[in-house]
Amino acid sequence: MTELQQPTSPRVRLLGMDVDALDMPAAVERVWQWCRAEANSACRYVVTPNVDHAVMLQTSGALRTAYAGAALVLADGAPVVWASRLLRRPLPERVAGSDLAPAIFEHATQSTRGADAPPLRVFLLGAAPGVADRAAARITARWPGVEVVGTLSPPLGFERDSVENERILAAVAAAAPDLVLLGLGAPKQELWIGEHAPRLRAKAALGIGATIAFRAGEKRRAPRWMQRLGLEWFHRLATEPRRLAARYARDAWIFPRLVWRDWRTTL
Repeated sequence: MTELQQPTSPRVRLLGMDVDALDMPAAVERVWQWCRAEANSACRYVVTPNVDHAVMLQTSGALRTAYAGAALVLADGAPVVWASRLLRRPLPERVAGSDLAPAIFEHATQSTRGADAPPLRVFLLGAAPGVADRAAARITARWPGVEVVGTLSPPLGFERDSVENERILAAVAAAAPDLVLLGLGAPKQELWIGEHAPRLRAKAALGIGATIAFRAGEKRRAPRWMQRLGLEWFHRLATEPRRLAARYARDAWIFPRLVWRDWRTTL
C-alpha cells in the first residue's frame, strides 16, 4: 500500500491536539499494515498523549511539531478520554502504548501462525543497560511471531549528541526492523522521533515509555482493575513519588483549566 493509499481515520480536536478516534483493534491493524507494507522514505510514528502530554503541549513548540508529524495520535490517558466525552467529542476508548505494543505482538503471532510469512521484526530502543535484552528474551518466548532484531540503551544526554544519534540511526538501519519501540520517556521519545523519523530506517515506531521495563519484569504496571478505573497514574505515583509528585501536582492544576477552556468553546 502506498503512502497515498493509507487509510485515514476521523480526528477529534481536543486540548490542543488532533487525536485519532480509533479503538485498540483498529490501531493495531493500522500499525500492522504499515509493518507489512513496503518501506517509505520516512518512518511513520505513533504518539500516545496522556494528561502530562496535554499540559506540555501548551508551552512546547518542539513537542507540537513532533505531534504534527505523527501518523497516529492515540489517547493513552484515561482522563483524556473522559475529557473527550465531557466535551462531546468522544473518543472510543483508551489506547495505551503499554497495551498497544503487546497487542501488535499478539496480532503478529496470530497472523504468521501456520503461514509462510516472516515474523514481525522489532527493535527495542531505550531502558537501562541490559533491560531491553531481558525484555527481548521474554517477548520472543511469549510471541513466536515476533523477532527482536536489535536492542540499544542510549546514554544520558544522547539526544544532544550528534555522534550518538548517528550511531543509533546506523544500528537501526543495520537491523532493518519493521517496528521500533521507543522507551525513552516523554517528551524525549516524541521529540527524538519527530526529529529523526525521516532518516530512521524502519517502517513504524511507537513511543511506549516504560513498556520495555515492564516487559523485562523490571517494573510492574498497575493491577488490571486500576487500569480499568483509570487509576494507573495513582499506582505510578505511589511507586515513584519523588520523580512524579511535582509533575502530577502541576498537571492536576493545569489540566482542568485546559478542559474548561475547551468547554467554553463548545458553548
